[in-house]
Amino acid sequence: MIHELRIYTASPGRMGDLLARFRDHTMAIFERHGIRNIVYWTNSIGGRSDELWYVVGFDSMAQRDEAWNSFRNDPEWQQVRRDTEADGPIVDRIENRILEPTQWSPQP
Repeated sequence: MIHELRIYTASPGRMGDLLARFRDHTMAIFERHGIRNIVYWTNSIGGRSDELWYVVGFDSMAQRDEAWNSFRNDPEWQQVRRDTEADGPIVDRIENRILEPTQWSPQP
């Protein structure tokens, strides 16, 4: 399995909007396109209070590429994005990493 860590930094004052978009829309659309929701975090101690960290899973890199392309072109996602960004962007920065477990790591 491929695990992708993504870190979203919310635009100033928009963290609630970002969390609501994931909770109310994005997670379900992800699943429909083969993007497995693994875990979502915010910082409670340390780090930045305007970050959403999450991990999604894929069967392979090819499946990942296909899933992200399908997601980006989904009309429902495009409408949700337009609606949630009517007052301006809700994400300032996105980081993503493909993670590889060490040989001694327990498998999720």
